[in-house]
Amino acid sequence: MHGADTGAWVPHVIFGWDPLWVSAIIFVLTYAVIITERVNRAIVALLGAGLMIFTGVLNQQAAVNGVDFNTLGLLAGMMVIVAITRRCGVFQYVAIWSAKKVRASPWGILLMLSLVTALFSAFLDNVTTVLLVAPVTLLITEELKVNPYPYLFSEILFSNIGGTATLIGDPPNIMIGSAVHLNFVDFVVNLAPIVLVIMAATLIPIYLIYGRGLRATDEARGRVMNFDEREAITDPRLLRQSLGVLGLVILGFVLAHVLRVEPATIAMFGAALLLLLDNWPRQAEEQSHQVHHAFGEVEWVTIFFFVGLFIVVAGIDRSGILRILAHRVLELTGDSLPVTAMAILWVSAIASSIVDNIPFVATMIPLIKSMGPALGGPDALLPLWWSLALGACLGGNGTIIGASANLIVAGFSERAGHPMRFVPFLLRAFPLMLLSVAIASVYVYFRYLA
Repeated sequence: MHGADTGAWVPHVIFGWDPLWVSAIIFVLTYAVIITERVNRAIVALLGAGLMIFTGVLNQQAAVNGVDFNTLGLLAGMMVIVAITRRCGVFQYVAIWSAKKVRASPWGILLMLSLVTALFSAFLDNVTTVLLVAPVTLLITEELKVNPYPYLFSEILFSNIGGTATLIGDPPNIMIGSAVHLNFVDFVVNLAPIVLVIMAATLIPIYLIYGRGLRATDEARGRVMNFDEREAITDPRLLRQSLGVLGLVILGFVLAHVLRVEPATIAMFGAALLLLLDNWPRQAEEQSHQVHHAFGEVEWVTIFFFVGLFIVVAGIDRSGILRILAHRVLELTGDSLPVTAMAILWVSAIASSIVDNIPFVATMIPLIKSMGPALGGPDALLPLWWSLALGACLGGNGTIIGASANLIVAGFSERAGHPMRFVPFLLRAFPLMLLSVAIASVYVYFRYLA
């Protein structure tokens, strides 16, 4: 991340304590409290960041330098665009249209909604996607009189798999792309092919587990076929504006290298343009209300969590802990790039199924960067970055707490009377996660390491 360079600041820790131990204790305590989920994670991260400064591990300028504003800008810009776009009803339209395209067949609907979830997750983000798709899924399954659990279970898996394919699909990819200057096209070219293979491979066990048992009466299927997807579009004008701006933003991501602009600039400019188009005909007071509402939809908890987290990681980077860890990892892997890549892929996947993948990736980025000299320079590290992205994103499927999207879908499922319990979900999802990571391992080895 850009935050790896924290300027010329040399730690002056209070009482003359060793900055290495002070930063390590703050880091471990911060992560431990985040994992317990007893206190909101944004509060914990900001307190950890404050302690890094107050104890003297960092000064304020070094802390600010540690924050990757490209990641924050990209996240915030896309959140505003999605907040405005969702008002027009286009996502509900696509879900109903998909169900009708397969003649309301229960397995066909599961297949289509899973693919729609993966596609939306690649171009929006997986949390937003499940917030939009899960309610429509419950509506359709209620009309079909079928258990919504298989549908929601599959959507969890495909939200995380689909989000792996692009720069903007999952926060870890945004962080990696910003830190290493990998653009939208880099992610699509390197990750989208294997994501398609993993999606196909995941559908086979899902069909064997759930698909053969899904049945619906002709009457129930008829009710779904009577849905009018056009009624979901509540604002045709906003639909045209939103799709136009979203198309321009994605084109901007594709051309970012040619344009010499960062993704955050493109996302923020797109958000500002859509805000302008949405508010141009309104009176000043109504404009204020609409803009306030759009900014209110930004997940500020996530944004400030990132701010605190970047500073905490900058602290352990500045104190030298990550350099020591990098040397230890290289000792264990014998300075072998293939062994290191496989270790990062599998450790990332297992760790991301247990703890949030965002803090894990925030820690791994400077760690991998510090391996550069031993492994042949920054260009030689590319297989490690793709291994980290695949492991962190796919690992979210391992448990119900592995990704934020999982917990959101679990909440919808519980309110619908079909609670997703930790152990039953683990027994089904963890093997499927291991399957996807095994496929990714073969891909990384033969494409980058053989």
